[in-house]
Amino acid sequence: MSNNRKFKRTTVTSALPYANGPIHIGHLAGVYVPADIYVRYLRSKGEDVLFIGGSDEHGVPITIKARQQGVSPQEIVDKYHSMIKDSFEKFGISFDIYSRTSNKIHHETAAKFFKTLYDKGEFIEKTSLQYYDEATQHFLADRYITGTCPHCSYDKAYGDQCENCGTSLSPNDLINPTSVLSGNKPVKKETKHWFLPLDKYEPWLKEWIVEGHKDWKTNVYGQCKSWIDHGLQPRAVTRDLDWGVKVPIPEAEGKVLYVWFDAPIGYISATKEWSEKTGKDWEPYWKDEASRLIHFIGKDNIVFHCIIFPSMLKQEGTYIVPDNVPAFEFMNLENDKISTSRNWAVWLHEYLEEFPEKQDVLRYVLTANAPETKDNDFTWKDFQARNNNELLAIFGNFINRTMVLTHKYFDGKVPAIEELNDYDKSVLAEIKDFPMKVGTSLENFRFREALSEMMNLARLGNKYLTDSEPWKLFKTDEARVKTILNISLQICANLSVLAKPFLPFSAKKLSDMLNIEGTEWKDAGNTELLKDGQQLKKAEYLFEKIEDAAIEAQVQKLLDTKKENEESITKINPSKENIVYEDFAKLDIRVATVLEAEKVPKTDKLLKLKIDTGIDERTIVSGIAGVYKPEDLIGKKICMIVNLAPRKIRGVESNGMILSAENSDGELCLIAPTEDFQNGSEIK
Repeated sequence: MSNNRKFKRTTVTSALPYANGPIHIGHLAGVYVPADIYVRYLRSKGEDVLFIGGSDEHGVPITIKARQQGVSPQEIVDKYHSMIKDSFEKFGISFDIYSRTSNKIHHETAAKFFKTLYDKGEFIEKTSLQYYDEATQHFLADRYITGTCPHCSYDKAYGDQCENCGTSLSPNDLINPTSVLSGNKPVKKETKHWFLPLDKYEPWLKEWIVEGHKDWKTNVYGQCKSWIDHGLQPRAVTRDLDWGVKVPIPEAEGKVLYVWFDAPIGYISATKEWSEKTGKDWEPYWKDEASRLIHFIGKDNIVFHCIIFPSMLKQEGTYIVPDNVPAFEFMNLENDKISTSRNWAVWLHEYLEEFPEKQDVLRYVLTANAPETKDNDFTWKDFQARNNNELLAIFGNFINRTMVLTHKYFDGKVPAIEELNDYDKSVLAEIKDFPMKVGTSLENFRFREALSEMMNLARLGNKYLTDSEPWKLFKTDEARVKTILNISLQICANLSVLAKPFLPFSAKKLSDMLNIEGTEWKDAGNTELLKDGQQLKKAEYLFEKIEDAAIEAQVQKLLDTKKENEESITKINPSKENIVYEDFAKLDIRVATVLEAEKVPKTDKLLKLKIDTGIDERTIVSGIAGVYKPEDLIGKKICMIVNLAPRKIRGVESNGMILSAENSDGELCLIAPTEDFQNGSEIK
C-alpha cells in the first residue's frame, strides 16, 4: 500500500464501461474481476468498503451510433446499460451500486462540481474558431468532420485521426473538410470553451505522484511521471454538443461537459444514489481523511484517474484524492488485440449463455492470466487446460475425494483426530500461514500471486491425501483414517473461506456442502473450523470437465469472425488498378533499423524516429504511437521507402515512410524482414 495509515473505510471504484456495446473479457480481466476480488476480500475481513460502478453514457461515439441506427442517444444507452448491468449481476461482480451518468442525480452532481470550480476561478476561458454546420446549426465535434488527409491523401480521414495512415489530426489539418451531418462544407465560427489548467497543478502533482507515490505499480507510476515530465497543458472541459451534462452558466448555452470531465464525477453521483437508497451518509466515503479511495482501471485511463481527476478533486477542495490506482494492462484474445468493431472478443453475455454456471471458471482463468504489469493473452485452449488440470484436477478433485471418503467411512460426519504424527503437524502448521500469504498479495494488488497461494492450499490438501492413502488403512487403522480425514476436511473448510474472493459461486457451494455458514477471513487458518461429529451434506462436483467439442466450437466462432473480417477488408479496400513494373521500380524500399524513438509533443499517435537506412541516418515521423511504445522500437528491423520526398509533419521534417499493414479496424502492424538482413538491403 502507499502508506501504513489505518483507514476507517475504503471507497473502491471501477472504470465506467462505455454504454455503446456489451462487456467483453478484456474489460473483466483489466478492471472488474480484480476490483471484485479486492472488495470481497475487504468485506470478508469485516472492513467498511463501498464498491461503486456505473455506465458512462455521454460523448460523441454514442451520438454517432444513435445517428447510424436512426434512434436517440438515450435509446442506445438504455439498451447497453441494461445489458451490461445484467451481465455483471449474473457474473457476480458485487457492486454496492451500479448507476449511470444519464441519471438526474449525476447531471446535478457534475454541474455543481463544474460550478464550484468555475466560481473559484479555476478555469481558463478561450475563444477560438471551430467548424460549424450552417445547415444543421451545429458546431462539429472532430469525428463529425471528414476530409482528405494531408499526409497520405486518404479522402475519408476524420477530424481527429486518419484511419489510413494513423496520423493524429485536427480538423484544421483536413483538406476539403465536410460535415458528416449534412454533407456540406462547414464554416469557421467563434466559440468559447473552458479549460482546466493542468499546467498550474504541476508542482502539486510532482510532489503528490512523483515524490509521494513511488510505490505505485511501475506501469502506473511510469506513465504518470512521463506525462508530468513532458509538461502538462490546459485541457478543455466543455464542448459544443447537445448530448451530455449541460454547462451550468448562462454564457454556455448549447454546450455540455466534456465526457472525460463528467464521467469520473459519476463515481460521486453513484455514491449519492447509494446513499438515497440505503439512508447512509455518502460524504465520509469521499470527504473523510480517514477514508481511502482506490480506482481500478485499464491502462488507457491512467492519465485521467492519476492526473486529471485528482487535480479536479484537489481544486474542488472538499474531497480526498486517490490512495492507489492499480491499473492493469490489456488482455488480448488468441494473440490478437481485442476489437469490438471487428467482433474479436469473448462477450460476457454470450459466455454466460454458452457456459452456464461456469462464472468461476472464467474468473479463475482471467485472474491466473491477469495483465497486471504487461499485456497478456487469453486462449480457449488455456481456458480448457486451467479448468481441467487445475480447478477440476486439483481443487475440485481434492474436495470430492475428501467428501466421498467421509461419507463412505463415517456417514458424512466429521471424524475426531485420534493421534497426530509429524506429517500431520507440519500440514496443520502450514494451513495457518495461508491467510497471511493470500491477504498480503491481495493488499498489494498482486492478484495472480494471491490466486496461486490459494491454490497452493488445495495442492497441499491433494498431496496430503494422496500421501496418506486413507482408503488403504480403514480396515487396519480406523483411528489413523479419522485423523487424515479430519485434517483434509479442515483444509476444505479453509478453502471455502480463502476462495471466496476468487471463486464466490464455488466457495458458497463448498460451504453449503460442509454445512458451515458465516465464516469470514478471520476464521481462515483455524484448523478446527469443522467440529467433531458435524454432519456434512451430500458431496457434489464443484467443477466439471470441459470437453474438446466446446472449445472447438469457440475457436471456430473466432475463425468465422476472422474470415468475415478478411472479406470485409477486401470489400472496403479492394485491390487498386494494375501498374507496370516501371512504376514499382521507382520505389526504393530497403531494410533499416530504428536507432532512437520518442513521442512527438502534443500528439497521441506520432513518433519521431531516427533510422539507420544503411545509406544514411535520417528522421521519420510515423503515426504508430498508438500501437508501439518508443522503447519497444529501438533496435527493431523495419522496411521503409527511402526515396519519398521530405514532408513536414507537426514541425518535424520526415524523410521517408515506414511500411505497415492495416486491418479493417485501422490497427497497424510494422512490416519487417523475417531474417536479420543488413541495413540498406533492397526489397524487390
